[in-house]
Amino acid sequence: CLPATPPVTDRAFTLEVLMSQIHRRRFLNQTATGAVVLPAWLSQSAPAAKAPASERVRVGMVGAAGRASALNRIFASNPNADIVAIAEIDPQRLPQTLQQVTEIQGFKPETTKDFRRLIDDPSLDVICVGTPDHWHAIPTILGCMAGKDVYVEKPDGHDIVEGQRMVQAMRKYKRVVQMGSQHRSTERMQTALAYIREGHLGKCLVAKAWESSKQGEIGRPADGQPPNGVDYDMWLGSAPKRPFNPNRFHGRWRWFFDYGSGDLGNDGVHRLDMAFAALSAAVETEGEQPLQMPRTISGTGGKWYFDDAQEWPDTMQVTYEYPGSPPRILTYEMRVWCPYGYLGESEGAAVFGDQGYVILGNRGWRAYTRGGELVQEHGGDSDATPHVQNFIDCVKTRNRPYCDLETVGHPASVLCHAGNIATQLGRTITFDADTETFVNDKDADALRGRPEWRKPWVLPMV
Repeated sequence: CLPATPPVTDRAFTLEVLMSQIHRRRFLNQTATGAVVLPAWLSQSAPAAKAPASERVRVGMVGAAGRASALNRIFASNPNADIVAIAEIDPQRLPQTLQQVTEIQGFKPETTKDFRRLIDDPSLDVICVGTPDHWHAIPTILGCMAGKDVYVEKPDGHDIVEGQRMVQAMRKYKRVVQMGSQHRSTERMQTALAYIREGHLGKCLVAKAWESSKQGEIGRPADGQPPNGVDYDMWLGSAPKRPFNPNRFHGRWRWFFDYGSGDLGNDGVHRLDMAFAALSAAVETEGEQPLQMPRTISGTGGKWYFDDAQEWPDTMQVTYEYPGSPPRILTYEMRVWCPYGYLGESEGAAVFGDQGYVILGNRGWRAYTRGGELVQEHGGDSDATPHVQNFIDCVKTRNRPYCDLETVGHPASVLCHAGNIATQLGRTITFDADTETFVNDKDADALRGRPEWRKPWVLPMV
């Protein structure tokens, strides 16, 4: 259902980069190095040291600015990866990233406005998708269909249907797909889960995630013209045709129903997944089966604080109930108008047991006894370098990465989308985990996907 595009041609790579594809592909099926690399661009004055060309994965980057800018630098710095092409729809946002990547890896990638040229290039091993939410699914699905492994930013798709289709493509074409919830690969998160699995918290029934860092208003600017050189119709993609507005474009697209999933899908996906992982680890420690998907989701909230063009809520309270004996509860709170934190964190997660509790933030975690005494803490950060390394390792070994789309990334994304749906409806909805539909609920099911995906950017069938 997509127009045909010519393959990428006229490459300007060094002889070393163009070494035997046979040797390189053979290496990709061997064991990974396991190396974890610090961000090379922080103190780099010469090109990053690289493994032999036959040992590097060849990467095509979809996006050059925003989150994609950081991903470009991280992939370029990895000794086992080369960025050989960058697709960016806005030519004004490309030069800085292109210069940084060239300086880091020692050669200049080719560039294009159309990501399909990357899909069509048989020499690429990996596609990294760092686009707005409404452009996550199609490049990922097409990449899997073309035999490429994919690193895609969170949430996995714009909605539940897109995420389902992405998982189907991953399964059918046996691809490695890592979602960009980088906390899963951090020492911070892994040590917290190890502590919980030691049984310090006792019986855990409740976990919590929250966002309470104040954000600004975006106003109500008038419609205008897209920047020079931007194919605005392509930027809209599957979303409905609308006049260009600076609020509905770079940086602020996430606050609109057509393109994003609100702050629940922006930052909340991290916090919810942290809380879920902690609660599931505690449940396993008690000798029970790990948690899967919630049975019921209730939500309330809305756009109650900011008087601007934003559409998604700025205030939310969502409760997820997981089946079991006894059931477990995961809650999410959004207060993006608060100038203060909660439990010492502006955004974080916590799991509560009858013997103690753990608070997880972006810079570490803290463990407390049931009397409130701090007994252990561990620092850390949210640098995505280990997450990218884990993905590249799994490209070579064919193991599942830490944020495997099917088992981790998509379930976390479903929590966000289902929470948004429950909040929009203002009531409790019942989820069928097998079909990823809502039980006897036409109104909720109608919000699982778009009414239609605008041609030619319809969601590919798998």
